[in-house]
Formats: sequence, structure tokens, C-alpha cells
Amino acid sequence: MQILDGKALALEIQQTIKQEVQELSKQQITPGLAVILVGDDPASQSYVNMKAKACSQTGIYSTTHKMPESITEEALLQTISMMNENPNIDGILVQLPLPKHINTTAILEAISPKKDVDGFHPFNMGRVFTNLDGFIPATPMGVITLLEHYKIPIEGKNVVIVGASNIVGKPLGALFLNKNATITLCHIYTQNLANHTKNADIICVGVGKPNLITQDMVKEGAIVVDIGITRLENGKIVGDVDYDNVAPKCSYITPVPGGVGPMTIASLLQNTIKAAKLRVKKETK
Repeated sequence: MQILDGKALALEIQQTIKQEVQELSKQQITPGLAVILVGDDPASQSYVNMKAKACSQTGIYSTTHKMPESITEEALLQTISMMNENPNIDGILVQLPLPKHINTTAILEAISPKKDVDGFHPFNMGRVFTNLDGFIPATPMGVITLLEHYKIPIEGKNVVIVGASNIVGKPLGALFLNKNATITLCHIYTQNLANHTKNADIICVGVGKPNLITQDMVKEGAIVVDIGITRLENGKIVGDVDYDNVAPKCSYITPVPGGVGPMTIASLLQNTIKAAKLRVKKETK
């Protein structure tokens, strides 16, 4: 069994990003990322802090707009419009989830597709599903980057994805399909989940339910990518896989923490650099 060390790979990627930032600075360009944080959710606050720290370490300019839980949808849309027009901001990220009184779809659609470094705009989603260049959602992008780094074959493999969200499961399925894997996308209404996972060469799970994937649900030599993250009452952070019992059966497995999480942030930074390079192209035309 080999651990898929996302933390180590993310640090490598950050070093490359640091060099790219230095190259861009020669053209008087500093990549800029704007993050919108609504409310006081501790998990969201923690994620935003980690993103800001990663930006600081690589030389990317970042700014966080903290807004009260009670902010109106109109005010939020006005802030996004202002960022869309700001030539120094390359990437705009709205930390999810948003309060219930705000239409999340309307907010995500308001972000310029050229600054949509989270890859959640329908324009970029469409390009992912049709295998065209665009901004790929950070978590799915991080999963594929991690597998490719370890030279894990994807073509022709049976891949089971547990969790069919718009921001992880569906785009991840598209990325695997683009690489000629056979995919099964499971969700809360899937009956007898184990019937699907037992035959999988690669299992990706991200639903936020500790110990969902148990030893008897995984075949010998499978590759398991745990995207889930839950903080237990005792403070321990765990994924969706019963790691201690599943790991011995796997050829590769991601730890939680230290697997997909750092790769998500690294991918977000890569998208921000990509957006900055698009700005360079636009300004040199």
C-alpha cells in the first residue's frame, strides 16, 4: 500500500507557482485573487485562511471580503460586479455554502467566466464536460493531478465516484470520462452501494460521512481517493473511508488530512495563475 501524499505534491506545485509569479512580475503583472466570505462559519473561515496563506507563500496578491450573514443578494452581486471590473483581480472565489436567503446559482453565474477560478460557472462546467480548455473545479482537478503524479493508469479503468455534487462528483466524473475511464456515479439514492464499489479499480468518495466506505466494500488492490472531511467531536479530522481497515487492501490511498485537501488549494492557485496569464495575453494584443 502506498500513500498518495497530496501535501508533498501541493508543496511542489506551489514552488512552480512561485516561479511563475516571478516571471509574471517581469511583465508588471501580480496575480490577484479575491475571496468573498459571508457569515462566520468556522469551517469556511478556516478554508479561507488556508487559501490566503497559500497565496502569501507563492506571491499571489489576495484579498478577503468578509460580509455579514445578513447581507442581501443584491449587495453581494454588486461586490462581484465591482471585482469583475477590477483589472488587478484575476480570480474571484465565493466561499460556499452561502446563507439560505441567497441564491447560490445567481451568485456563481454573476462571476465573469474569465475570473471563475473555482470553475463553478456553467460556462466553465460546460467546457469540462465537452473536454475543452477552461477553468476546472479545484477539487476534481487536484484528484486527477494527484493520480497522474503517481503514474496511476486511468484509461480503461472502472471508476466509482460516491457523491454527485455539482462542484465535485459530476465534474470529477467528466474528467475521468475525458481520460477514457468507465465511470459509475453514485449518490444518496443509490441502492446497495457496495455492489458498485466492490468492482471498482478506483474509488473516489466525498460526501462528508465518516466510515462510509468499509473494508468489505473495496476489492484487493483498489485505489481509494478520500475527498470527504469531517471534524469529530473529539477534534479529530477524518474522511469518508474507514482508513485503518481499508488501507491494507489498497494499492494506493489518500490520507485525511494531507491528501486531497492540499491539492484543492494548489489547483485553485494554478487556476489563478492561468487567469493572470490570460490577462497578459489580453494586454499584449
